[in-house]
Amino acid sequence: MPSFDFTSEADMVALKNAIDVAVRQIDNRYDFKGTSAKVEFNEKDKVITLHGDSDFQLDQIKDILFPAMEKKEVESTKRLDHQPVQKVSGNKVKQELKIKMGIETELAKKLVKMIKDAKLKVQASIQGDAVRVQGAKRDDLQDCISLIRKEVTDFPIKAGNFRD
Repeated sequence: MPSFDFTSEADMVALKNAIDVAVRQIDNRYDFKGTSAKVEFNEKDKVITLHGDSDFQLDQIKDILFPAMEKKEVESTKRLDHQPVQKVSGNKVKQELKIKMGIETELAKKLVKMIKDAKLKVQASIQGDAVRVQGAKRDDLQDCISLIRKEVTDFPIKAGNFRD
């Protein structure tokens, strides 16, 4: 019985590369000279920290970082969880962007319900941080993939691990 998995994993190498590109651009910009503007990446905790002198400068840093991330991996900015802006010593600010890995339980339940409501001849089940879909025919599985790609636009989901 053919099956595949819906997953959501970030390409950490591409993400690190995009952050390095953004850091180089920030270092070279004239309006950032002598400011606290910088981007830090904690790979272990999967957190990007933006530092700046004001909220406006944080927005400028995001305008540099997000296109670099999108260029390396499409829809990678949709997986970022924006934390509130924090005031740091003096008038400086920082913001953390947490990287969401895997499909959360709430979204997985939504996917399973969406597949069942579409009355496709497939079975969907939650397997940890992935959703496994099984069906008798490949065409049914492809219909399921196209349904999910059309319906879920706010989070990057990939279909993979196809088994015949």
